[in-house]
Amino acid sequence: MDYVVPSEVVSDVLNAAVKKAGLSARDMLIRGALAGVFLGYATSLVFVALSQGLPALTGAIIFPVGFVMLVLLGFELATGNFALLPAALMDQRISGGAMLRNWTWVYLGHLLGSVFYAPLFYLAITSFGANNGAALGDQFRQVAERKTVAYAALGMGGWGTAFIKAMLCNWMVTVGTILAFASRSTIGKITAMWLPITVFFAHGYEHSIVNMFAIPAGILLGAHVSVGQWWWWNQIPVTLGNILAGALFTGVALWYTYARKQEYAVRPSEARSSVAVAAGD
Repeated sequence: MDYVVPSEVVSDVLNAAVKKAGLSARDMLIRGALAGVFLGYATSLVFVALSQGLPALTGAIIFPVGFVMLVLLGFELATGNFALLPAALMDQRISGGAMLRNWTWVYLGHLLGSVFYAPLFYLAITSFGANNGAALGDQFRQVAERKTVAYAALGMGGWGTAFIKAMLCNWMVTVGTILAFASRSTIGKITAMWLPITVFFAHGYEHSIVNMFAIPAGILLGAHVSVGQWWWWNQIPVTLGNILAGALFTGVALWYTYARKQEYAVRPSEARSSVAVAAGD
């Protein structure tokens, strides 16, 4: 059958996490960079739609194309790995060092890919700086400022808001990552992944990798945002929120309910002993 039951899904997730933890730094960097570019493409596609006056929900419906492509190609996504690798760590299949190594290299790859795509996108829509990007540029300038200086205006309440929005975002993103294992067919995987990614994007929650492209692109297009504001008021709290929700609400939670070795389970040797005692009686 096409459908994979949750217990088998989690088993496949754990096996995949072990493979991810064993990748070379080169492969993690390359696959992370390509994933960053693909999410940048998906994000710019959303802004193209919005700049044409289409409803915001349209953007949420089309954004998952980037997520689907990178997953099907086997690229590395840090926000997904924030769930997969903690589950494998809890199952004692990988070390904490291996988990952090993966997160670091993949995250760095995302940053390189995202800031590589951002100036190319800027040059494309401004004709090498000849204009300001018109309505499409306006979308990026507004979003970059809304994701940074708007939070800064609220003080630590803004920092906390970014953190909570990041938690709510990656709860759904990691569910999408897990659901990629819930089907044996390509169309089944695509459909399963599409649902939670649409949900998070429609809510306007914060995704650290998406922001690696959206905010630098906005800065290039003239948004009144500094690099320091980008990192302090968005990238740092959003990354931390993504990690917390992915690790606890998805990775550890699913491992605990589907893969944890039951403390009360009877070992085979104990079962044989019980049978022997009963036979003796």
